[in-house]
Amino acid sequence: MARWDTIAIVGVGLIGGSIGLAVQDRGLARRVVGVGRQLSSLRKAKRHGTVSITTTDLAGGVHDAELIIVCTPVADIVTRVGAVAKSCRDGALITDVGSTKAEIVTSLEAMLDQRATFVGSHPMAGSDRGGAENARPDLFQGRVTVVTATPRTPRAAEQTVAEFWEALGSTVVRMTPSAHDQAVAMISHATHVIASSLAAATDPAELVLAATGWSDTTRVAAANPELWRQILLSNRDAVLQSLDKFEKVLSTFRAALQCSDEARIAQLLEMGKQTRDALGS
Repeated sequence: MARWDTIAIVGVGLIGGSIGLAVQDRGLARRVVGVGRQLSSLRKAKRHGTVSITTTDLAGGVHDAELIIVCTPVADIVTRVGAVAKSCRDGALITDVGSTKAEIVTSLEAMLDQRATFVGSHPMAGSDRGGAENARPDLFQGRVTVVTATPRTPRAAEQTVAEFWEALGSTVVRMTPSAHDQAVAMISHATHVIASSLAAATDPAELVLAATGWSDTTRVAAANPELWRQILLSNRDAVLQSLDKFEKVLSTFRAALQCSDEARIAQLLEMGKQTRDALGS
């Protein structure tokens, strides 16, 4: 039997669409409502079967939902969660998929009343290709989702959100919002800056020689620039700290190369290999 009667997804792109597909595949809800602003995007979401029904009416779309997942760009999350909280049923549970958490959680804890409960989430899954047409029901399978509760978060709500992501196939890691932002600054956000910088520095005339090394390293640079502008600015301080660490290693590598220091070059390459090997394939 489905755990929820109605789940609403606000923003049915790649992540929202994949949530909708996963929920339906696993029979977690009787009905999945897709809420959006553009009819063309909602038609696409419906055509690809990511949701049961669609609507541009936020209030109507979330009114009956027990669980609402806000999947909008980072800069819109606080506003959209606030609007959801004014229209949802008493006792509704709201989560999000934002790539940054501290600003979002702090803002929402200051503005929400007791009618609805918000618990921050960040599934560490995605693609450089957006849109509902690229949604997959297995997107979260075997991937980590971070749940960012605070001392003000009801434990039952935190547990329910964690169980939701686990039901989609995720391994749940619980972190504070600030610890999350510090960790993803290097693992995700600085990585995007570095990949984009490498891609921007490459002469287009040289792309005829590009193979898997260049394409794998720069893959994330193909993601939506506006979405990433928002993410980087939202987590600016932590990203700058991560870039400082990267620049120190890069400077050491450059100096070793300039001096033809074979031992140091080999050491740095081995350090990188060991860290990458620790992740596995």
